[in-house]
Formats: sequence, C-alpha cells, structure tokens
Amino acid sequence: MNYYDRAKYFRTKKRLGQNFLINGEVISNIIDYAEISPEDTVIEIGPGVGFVTEQLVKHAKQVIAIELDEEAVKELQNLQAPNLTIIHKDILKTDLSALCEGKVKVVANIPYYITSPIIAHLLGEIDDLNNRNRNKITDILLMVQEEVARRMVATEKSPSKQYGLLTILSQFWADVEIKELVGRRSFYPAPKVNSALVKLTVREKPKLELSDYTHFRKTIKAAFSQRRKNIKNCLLSGGFSKENIQQAMQTLALDENTRGEKLSIEDFGRLSEALKNGN
Repeated sequence: MNYYDRAKYFRTKKRLGQNFLINGEVISNIIDYAEISPEDTVIEIGPGVGFVTEQLVKHAKQVIAIELDEEAVKELQNLQAPNLTIIHKDILKTDLSALCEGKVKVVANIPYYITSPIIAHLLGEIDDLNNRNRNKITDILLMVQEEVARRMVATEKSPSKQYGLLTILSQFWADVEIKELVGRRSFYPAPKVNSALVKLTVREKPKLELSDYTHFRKTIKAAFSQRRKNIKNCLLSGGFSKENIQQAMQTLALDENTRGEKLSIEDFGRLSEALKNGN
C-alpha cells in the first residue's frame, strides 16, 4: 500500500491541522537533510501515522515521537520498532530536556497554525539565554508553510512583509536555510498553501552580544508593533522616551522616518544599546 492509500485510510482531523506527507522522495530527502547517523537521537514532532517515523527508526539510534492525536498514536504503535519511544502529549507542554540523555536532532512536520509558538518553544525567546530545550538541540528540520519559511530566512532587504519578529527569533539562536520547496500535492489532504523544509542549526551563543537581552526584545517588539509607522513613532508607542529615541537615532545616524523592517538585526542591537545607554 502506498503512502496515499495509507493516509486516506486514516481519518484526518482538521482541528489538529493534520496534513500527512505522502511524497516518498521528500521523505527520503528529510533523512538526508537531517544528516541522521546511527549514533543520533531524534525527536520527531507531529509524526502522524508514521510515514517519516518508519524511515527515521532505520537510521537513528533512538527516535522519540511526540504526538497529540490518540488515534495516530495507535497507528505509530503498529511500527513496533525497538528504538522508537512514543509520547502522547502536546509538544508545547513537553520539556525536551527531560526526555533523554545527550544532544538531540529535531524533525517536525507541524500544524502550520502553531508554527511560531513551536519555534519559540524549541529555541526559547530572545532573552532566554539558558533555555533548556535549545541547549538540548543541535539542529531542527521543520516542514512549514512556504510563506513562514520566507519569513524565517528574510533579511532587511527582503520584501517588508517577510522580515519581522519571527525572522529575528529564528536567526538570533540559529543559522536558518530553506532546503527545499514542497508542493501541496505532496500531502494528504492537500493543504491550500505550498510548504518548505527549513533547517535551523542551533547556535551555542546568540547572534549578538548585548548588555541587556530583555531590553533588546522590548526594542524589536516595539519596532514591529505598527508596520505602517516609522521607527521613531513605533518606539514612542512602545514606551521609550522621545529624548532617548532622538539621541539614539542621532548617535547611530538613523533617519527617524526609517521603518523597522529596514533595520538589520545588527542595527537593532546597536539601537537597543543606544536606547539603554540613554536612560
């Protein structure tokens, strides 16, 4: 029975965002992109009925599959792989650091409506310097909506709608690259959007060395709070004083009419430090 027939046999649940990957070539590519060796422990998020899982267990030392759907868990149990551990739990309520010893790789085909919360759960927030999940992970291979993938790898030179808070969250704690675009017909049921495989290689240290990471988070949150406004007005709305903003902008030679999406991550770091020093 091929992947399509096997997926069709299972009653998918729209409320859980279930779209099972049925393209055998893409499944094979996932194994390659994740660079899984016989010594690796892999945490798979959202394994569904196990099409990727059954390949992962052939290559990894241990696979820990975290699945929320009880019916899907029953399907996974049919794999009967000795190196497979199945956890029936919500990933957002799971402490990855407690699941096993040593470092792990993460492979995930996740519901698109909770992509950002899952990325934040895996990497931690920008000012979460000792996040237990992130400290556990070497790299992450995510299947996400193509639009989200574009946002994750964007720069200040990308179209303005792509560059934002998700960009900075992703790149602050990882090197991010799109490995492959995946068409909607690669899934059952077919989603309304195209997808992409994104690899995040987790950093041991954050992208920037700053004196106050919570202040940096506050700065970028304010900068992207109202996209149609310039950086000066966004910062004013975010609670920064007019005097500090003017002084910081002058120090950095930034035009007050510049919008946040035109500043690089490094620019935001300098702006945050200048604003803090002006307090």
